Amino acid sequence: MEASTITASYDVPVGRISRKRGPQRGGRWGRFVLITTALAFLGAFLVLPLLVVFVQAFAKGASAYLGAISDPMAWAAVKLTLMVAAIAVPMNLIFGVVAAWAITKFQFRGKSALITLIDLPFAVSPVIAGLTYILLFGAHGWFGSYLQAHDIRIVFAAPGIVLATIFVTFPFVARELIPVMQAQGKDDEETALSLGANGWQVFWHVTLPNIRWGLLYGVLLCNARAMGEFGAVSVVSGHIRGLTNTLPLHVEILYNEYNYAAAFAVASLLALLALLTLAGKSFLEWRQPELRHGAHIAPAKREK
Repeated sequence: MEASTITASYDVPVGRISRKRGPQRGGRWGRFVLITTALAFLGAFLVLPLLVVFVQAFAKGASAYLGAISDPMAWAAVKLTLMVAAIAVPMNLIFGVVAAWAITKFQFRGKSALITLIDLPFAVSPVIAGLTYILLFGAHGWFGSYLQAHDIRIVFAAPGIVLATIFVTFPFVARELIPVMQAQGKDDEETALSLGANGWQVFWHVTLPNIRWGLLYGVLLCNARAMGEFGAVSVVSGHIRGLTNTLPLHVEILYNEYNYAAAFAVASLLALLALLTLAGKSFLEWRQPELRHGAHIAPAKREK
């Protein structure tokens, strides 16, 4: 009786097995609908706006386009944007590496607070960050009288733009490096130390090669955000044309003056930056699996 019962429980009719092919067809249709919907959404809200920017930029011809991007005010905005990024990105690079190393390699009091502070710019509106710098360094701010007495200008000048940009791009490098370092652990560094390497040699020859792609990825995102930031920079810049206008602010001024062709021409530079960022992001994501594979093979080779 027990054997027959067990045998009967596994006895499935052939017709019931054939009917299971129906949901598989339904699953394929479901995947097709979901993929089509996602592509249509991306096309309508991402690809189409980028195409419109370039179409409007060349609406009055290539000569008008070249005239708009070669305008002295546009070049001043480009130079200021590049200068701000050249200062903000390396500073966040240094902080990101140090913070990620401290968080992943050591245990200390206030570790969770440090992680929370790193994420703070994600939660705070950039406009609020700009207003905070006005409160601190403005003419009627906490340090305003001291700065005026020593003829130091922070807000409505390049230093305020740099500070605001550093704030909004604060988490990008650290947040990319922390999971990479956590996944790699501390075995390679401890092995190097046991072999007599000092701290700088461990970082340069062991840690940095292991995190280089994650580091480049974080720098890429940080640079894109630094060059495209609008909210915080708009508050602290003062909108002084030729002096404190970055590329996004220059686009806003041109658009408000109904100079649409020039506005879209300058905006196309930011769109090109976005496309280059996506291309670099795709390249780094393509290289990272190879790096992880190589990292697992390398210790085995050393053991042999």
